[in-house]
Amino acid sequence: MENLWRDSDAEAMVEAYGRRGVNRDLALRTYTTRLLGSEPRLVLHGGGNTSVKTAVRDLIGEDWDVLCVKGSGWDMGTIEPEGLPAVKIAPLLKARKLQKLSDEDMVTLQRANLIDPASPNPSVEALLHAFLPHKFVDHTHSTAILAIADQARSKEMSSEVFGKKMGFVPYIMPGFALAKAAAEVFDRDPSVEGLILDKHGIFTFADTAKQAYDRMIHYVTLAEDYVRRRGKTPFTSGRLPQQTAAANEIAAMLRGAVAVARGEGRFDRMISEFRVSPAILDFVNAAEVEDMAARGVSTPDLSIRIKTGPLVLPPPAAGKLAEFRSVIDERVAAFVAAYTAYFRENDARDDVKRTMIDPMPRLTLVPGVGLFGHGRTLRDAQIAADVGEMWIEAARDAESIGRFEPVSRPDLFDLEYWSLEQAKLAGAKPKPLTGQVALVTGGAGAIGAATAKLFAREGAHVVVADLDAAKAGDVARAIGNQSIGVACDVTDAASVRGAFDKAISTFGGVDIVVSNAGAAWEGAIATLDDSLLRKSFELNFFSHQLVAQNAVRIMKEQRTGGALLFNASKQAVNPGSKFGAYGLPKAATLFLSRQYALEHGADGIRSNAVNADRIRSGLLNDEMIANRAAARGLSVQDYMGGNLLGQEVTADDVAQAFLHHALADRTTADVTTVDGGNIAAALR
Repeated sequence: MENLWRDSDAEAMVEAYGRRGVNRDLALRTYTTRLLGSEPRLVLHGGGNTSVKTAVRDLIGEDWDVLCVKGSGWDMGTIEPEGLPAVKIAPLLKARKLQKLSDEDMVTLQRANLIDPASPNPSVEALLHAFLPHKFVDHTHSTAILAIADQARSKEMSSEVFGKKMGFVPYIMPGFALAKAAAEVFDRDPSVEGLILDKHGIFTFADTAKQAYDRMIHYVTLAEDYVRRRGKTPFTSGRLPQQTAAANEIAAMLRGAVAVARGEGRFDRMISEFRVSPAILDFVNAAEVEDMAARGVSTPDLSIRIKTGPLVLPPPAAGKLAEFRSVIDERVAAFVAAYTAYFRENDARDDVKRTMIDPMPRLTLVPGVGLFGHGRTLRDAQIAADVGEMWIEAARDAESIGRFEPVSRPDLFDLEYWSLEQAKLAGAKPKPLTGQVALVTGGAGAIGAATAKLFAREGAHVVVADLDAAKAGDVARAIGNQSIGVACDVTDAASVRGAFDKAISTFGGVDIVVSNAGAAWEGAIATLDDSLLRKSFELNFFSHQLVAQNAVRIMKEQRTGGALLFNASKQAVNPGSKFGAYGLPKAATLFLSRQYALEHGADGIRSNAVNADRIRSGLLNDEMIANRAAARGLSVQDYMGGNLLGQEVTADDVAQAFLHHALADRTTADVTTVDGGNIAAALR
């Protein structure tokens, strides 16, 4: 493993943080923590921790010896000094004399001794850092180290690889007991430069930041070299069909199968992240893949990301997707049953009251295809996929030098349902559209952009589809929530299909479609050029049919329902003079929405329309507004507020109507009018 320490970079960070009042110790601690956090083979997404023992001054000028240790919720790769809260070290050291200390009391002790009470909770392994005497202490979950730690003879193999330079700590769940045990191992031989924690990871320590970091890289490299020298090809190739289905062909089916059914047609949906690489394919294509998956996760910390391990599917044969959907359902049901049994068996071991978290897999391996990470957000799905890749590496390497034997299921359960670990996830409260994917056509226009922004704010991942790819990308970046922009000509079948394919490849599927793109042309109907009318029908009617067809195709594969939302118009029910070219296809679109409601309600797909009028947009731009106002002898303000409420209606108001329909899961075949009040355009 490459050593990334650079003297010039370290000193630059010391200088930069020094200007903010951060001392040299903490600046260097931040620097090497980031170096460790930048390497996924060492730590992933909040894993690992580091510390430094130093002195700080509190608000009243009193100096304290403290332990600055990584705070809960901080990622080592991007950590700031604030992510290493200072805890008075003397009370922590006194705790070592205790025979027992509950997890809750341990947290209380640490929080009670924070210099800044607003700091995040110190790491659950803060006491272990405190009990070791060295100034700098580093801890990672190196995949190479786990290849050695996840063995039946892990202690003997550790001695073979590292000699007497590393102590060995038998598996104990993180917390007070592990801290005491690790300190006792060190006390028996203070010459060691680090500790191997069985089934868990590695600690290194020293009196300087550079030396502690150097030791981490050194011992991880020794482990890597051992695997490289001693490792043998651990797997045989499994049988694959002559031609396997593509990831996009099975993604929506899989995504639907892992959605959590809440009853009465309601679901907590997942986002899926697909990954493929030669290393992934070598593993998932192995005949032993199901056996490996059944053995568990490479370090217990991963249980909060991928539960007891991955779901494994058989290879999907091209052209036999209907049969494969049944197999997906069977395998997911078996995973859920096994996880439920795992919870019940281990929950019964004591009197602690626990509630089982949803039993759906968070990682799926598909021979011939790759892996899928699942999560309530794309970020969660990406984390699951990242963890899956590192799990594959650790499990493969462990099997290549012996036999992959990770922590036992009871021990895994204790950590997965450990109150301190669950607290890390408890803060993530879902929003109304969390887990859902929305595709908005005409997404760079006024109404489309307002709708995309509102949906993203309410938790949806949005595909902003627009004829102008650059503007679609700008809108997607502005609304955030990992939304994407795609080029889409809604009058072209291949372009529409491409936009939906992009939604599947990025998020796994689609749940809400706002068919919004359109344009208006003026002209008297009796003299209207036929080509113009046909052009208007292509954009204002047939494009909606193209979009809806693609949406329904995916929604039926997911089997979790969905929402089709059409942008109709006042012209659909209250035609205006010389706007027949626009009103006629819009009227057809209004009835198209009802036809979809009629034919696909049984699939749980709702179809509704929003009937808006006088919205500042590309259809009704400032020049057109001024002309219309002048023709009626009105000011622009009076023209735009020419409704029963006397108020201008905005794109944001229309977006609210679309959101209403996205959430109204018992409403279909409805038309919501957003025009401030126009009796002539009112529906029954």
